[in-house]
Amino acid sequence: MNKYLIILIIGVLLIGGGVSYKIFGVKESDRPQTTGKVREVTIRALKNNWTWEPESFEAIQGDKIILTVINEDDYDHGIAIDAFGVSQRIPANGRIVVEFVVTQPGEFPYYCSVPCGEGEVEGVKRGHFDQVGTIRVKSLISQTQ
Repeated sequence: MNKYLIILIIGVLLIGGGVSYKIFGVKESDRPQTTGKVREVTIRALKNNWTWEPESFEAIQGDKIILTVINEDDYDHGIAIDAFGVSQRIPANGRIVVEFVVTQPGEFPYYCSVPCGEGEVEGVKRGHFDQVGTIRVKSLISQTQ
């Protein structure tokens, strides 16, 4: 008899879980939409400059970004884009490629995640904390209207 009671309880829990998911789960319209487009972007860490070139780039929500990062310096840098889970070291005079999908609209910083010192560029003191760029992501909804 206990065996049938356990089977009944498991059945009720499974049905209840399915109904709850259907009612409260993520709706298809709430999921991030993708454009299906691939956008290839190249940025460079300029030698002894503590800047990114370009300092910004644009994308549309849902684009897949293939980001090539070139380090022109004689020491390591890093690239981090917190909003999209990117964090990777770039070896001295090296290059890396990272891929991610921009899932939300807005402006998102990318920055050097490896302490890389400081110096002077054309008489202006610059350093690690100045090495920041911006990804401007336009809303997919505004693009389809």
